[in-house]
Amino acid sequence: MSLKNRFLGGVACAASLVALNFSPALLAEPIPASCKVGDFVVGCQAYTFNRFSVMEAIEKTAQAGGTVIEFYPGQKLSPEQPKAKWDHNASPETIKMVKDQLAKYHIRPVSYGVVYPKGGEAEWRKIFDFAKEMGLYSITTESVGELDLIEKLVKEYDIKVGIHEHKKRPDDANYKIWDPNYVLSLVKDRDARIGACADTGHWASSGVTPLEGIKILKGRIVSLHLKERTEIGKQLPDAIYGTGVSNIKGILDELKDQKFEGPIDIEYENNWDHSVPDVAQCIGFVRGYSTAK
Repeated sequence: MSLKNRFLGGVACAASLVALNFSPALLAEPIPASCKVGDFVVGCQAYTFNRFSVMEAIEKTAQAGGTVIEFYPGQKLSPEQPKAKWDHNASPETIKMVKDQLAKYHIRPVSYGVVYPKGGEAEWRKIFDFAKEMGLYSITTESVGELDLIEKLVKEYDIKVGIHEHKKRPDDANYKIWDPNYVLSLVKDRDARIGACADTGHWASSGVTPLEGIKILKGRIVSLHLKERTEIGKQLPDAIYGTGVSNIKGILDELKDQKFEGPIDIEYENNWDHSVPDVAQCIGFVRGYSTAK
């Protein structure tokens, strides 16, 4: 795809929100096809650029060729306001500033997390209100002890929730959500809008083959933190897609077979200060996968 067509696609992806002023009516709909990079919706988890502000993360996502972004709570707002934080407590003025930046770079916000609210239903509602205001597709959390409340709000707001997994903790037997089978046991009888944010890097660190995790959670994957690793069973830095053992092509094949429509939010935890070229190669891998079919 030419740079011109990539730019026009990004414009269409962002315009689908801007034209409707981030209408909540979009929340029940899939992410627009105009946001796809080939066969998939692909962008960045802003944590990839955690050395920078959210305003810079939006720009860097566009520079890498992404069309969407997953925000995380607590990122500094801008170089000019480094003490101001971006999260679900943001003022209307701050929200407008971020929306303007999204529109400028033709990036659509799709997800928010990982969130660990401590304020009960009141804070959860603030998070869902924020997601509604931003026109998000999903919220990412590990607060599995509050699934009854989450399910109620999912039904009320019509916003998806994905359970994220960090790596296995040998000294904490109570931390079980590293295991995709356990995540499946939590969500399989819940509302269909509750599922997993599949983090293939943390699975690899835990000794889980990423493709197997994707297969286990068939039909319940809300979003992905798709990561390439050079070895299974160790905590290692992320690598560029196609250079490791995570079988990114096999994962994309499986996602396509599952008719996955959610976002691939690249959370690239390596080369922190200069990761845009690496992320661009990952996005290029997805684009190349699609054109090779």
